[in-house]
Amino acid sequence: MQRIQLEAAKIVSKVVRNGRNLTEVLGESLRRQASLTAQERGALQDLCYGTLRHYLRLVFMLDSLLERKVQESPLRCLLLVALYQLQHTRAGQHAIVDQAVRATKNVNPAASGLVNAVLRNFQRKQQELLLAADRKDESRYSYPQWWIDALRTQYGEQASAILEAGNLHPPMTLRVNARQTTVAEYQTLLAGQDIAARIIAPDALILQKPVGVDRLPGFAEGWVSVQDAGAQYAARFLDVRDGMRVLDACAAPGGKSAHLLESASIELVSLDKDEQRLTRVHENLQRLGLNAKVVCGDAATPDEWWDGKPFQRILADVPCSAAGVVRRHPDIKWLRRPEDIENFAVQQIQILNALWPLLAGDGKLLYATCSIFARENRQVVATFLEQHDDAVQIGLSAPGMTEGQLLPNDEHDGFFYALLHKKA
Repeated sequence: MQRIQLEAAKIVSKVVRNGRNLTEVLGESLRRQASLTAQERGALQDLCYGTLRHYLRLVFMLDSLLERKVQESPLRCLLLVALYQLQHTRAGQHAIVDQAVRATKNVNPAASGLVNAVLRNFQRKQQELLLAADRKDESRYSYPQWWIDALRTQYGEQASAILEAGNLHPPMTLRVNARQTTVAEYQTLLAGQDIAARIIAPDALILQKPVGVDRLPGFAEGWVSVQDAGAQYAARFLDVRDGMRVLDACAAPGGKSAHLLESASIELVSLDKDEQRLTRVHENLQRLGLNAKVVCGDAATPDEWWDGKPFQRILADVPCSAAGVVRRHPDIKWLRRPEDIENFAVQQIQILNALWPLLAGDGKLLYATCSIFARENRQVVATFLEQHDDAVQIGLSAPGMTEGQLLPNDEHDGFFYALLHKKA
């Protein structure tokens, strides 16, 4: 386990010190260490995600235990990983400390005594430290202060619940392929495999406990996909019908494209500017037995890829801060900066303006983000409506949705949707 601790510390260090993307760094590590067992791979992922999810809270406690700040990043992150384990995992506390001390000898042998002392001291002072951490916003919620302030300004008393939801383990939700089976029939198949699940939407099942996709009946045959329930609203809101020409303008990795194709017999163009990520779109469509025209191109510059034929429906799931999915991507909290929100908003309105001429009269465009910041959501849509007299917003409704905004909870992540109708 000390090997996993040390590798997790290196990965966390690359994220917080070098600004690297967690998914990319973890992926590189797993490819480099192909000999890791499935259990070891799962443990490494949990340590990385958990430490980053609670990063500022762990930093507060570590700095409270140190007389002088530990500057060496791998060692500092090793201590943070061990503190996460002591507070949030079921592993034996003596074993955690012992493994961390052993791992330290691979980073800085002279610091093994310090590591032992810090972790033992944490065990003695844990309750005192937790109470002290709760007195400061950043260490209570484990978010940057600017993020906390932005949510309080926008949501008032709801902000605390939103912040806390973002620190929970995300649920595992399935989307049943309506072309293959029904959600009720698939729930029965899961029960036959001793996998408990409940229906939460027309195509959605939420699992009581996450499982590997290899345990899901018919997964390889395309009967089911893993997709958050909030993301599944896109296909329903866009209201596609048989025979329509449809554009998924920012399609990778392809979950929403697949859902659209499962919903109706349409002519779909799946567009994304990242050729490497389009590989995932091809893979998903192939597994599900679905067909689309997959195009590499930038939604903001349609002259470079559009064939001139209008679309009856457009899904614009635009780049955003991803503030609504931080429990799945906890590194976002430490990689984003306040100015990024404004930069995304500028990019989003550019994409909307570029796509609008591609929409046929009487057509519909669904604007979507996985953000909970109004600057990327309602304000972008309001700006667009001011600039386009031929655009009308159609009201949307769903459980827990307010003015198009879904907030993260125990059933789904945070998403925003706005359906825009083009006058004939």
